[in-house]
Amino acid sequence: MSGVDQTGGSQAVRLAVVVPARDEAHGIGATLAALRDQEDPDFDLVVVDNGSRDGTGEVVLQAARDWDRPRWRLVHEEQKGTGAAADTGMRAAIAAGATHLARTDADCLPTPDWTARVRAAFATGDELVAGRLVPRTDDRPVSRVQQAVLGSAVVVASTFGRYRPGNRDASYLGPYVMAPGCNMAITSDLYLRAGGFPRTAIEDLHEDRALVNAVRRLTTAYGAHREVVVRASTRRAHAWGLVRTLGWYADHRYRPEVVDIR
Repeated sequence: MSGVDQTGGSQAVRLAVVVPARDEAHGIGATLAALRDQEDPDFDLVVVDNGSRDGTGEVVLQAARDWDRPRWRLVHEEQKGTGAAADTGMRAAIAAGATHLARTDADCLPTPDWTARVRAAFATGDELVAGRLVPRTDDRPVSRVQQAVLGSAVVVASTFGRYRPGNRDASYLGPYVMAPGCNMAITSDLYLRAGGFPRTAIEDLHEDRALVNAVRRLTTAYGAHREVVVRASTRRAHAWGLVRTLGWYADHRYRPEVVDIR
């Protein structure tokens, strides 16, 4: 398959999907099944076992065997942190030949057309693709009202990001776009030029926002693509409540004792 670069030429696209995971053995099977069932199966999968103690890695390897997925691989990163794990996965994918990278998380469900939509978004010329999140409804009870509230919360967070002082600087070439780590994609070239995800823990820094802002200093070839959809877990909202969850994502104004919700 091929995509269209910004100059109107074509380039070969080798897409890799990266999934950081820590102690997700009980739920990662649903994420893997969603990736197995993609309408466009032409992608590598790199799952990063981030120091799991519950057999997450074994679940991934067994799924790859059961479903005969030779392009699925498991790598390990012992340094705890979504940034560290995601960066390890991205760089492993690039080293294996990936030209384009997509990321989701081990508690999320990409829609069946996700990889196809990611590929089409790259074909528009954007080098960083910011997808849209909608709440999962299969893992925890979520009423229609709660779905609407959670969906609105994502819009509020995105709007807040545009006016957040840390996202406003004369060195930025374009406006802020919220690109959630569990639904974003980037060319390998831009990932390396931007320095990649900072190798941090989520309690220290939102690595997705840091990467977006690094990209904004390099190019305007990025944008929101609402057609690229991932169903995101609502477990933080259930555990902390919506207001505290929004506080967590707004510069960690809410800091719980337990960050890793399972």
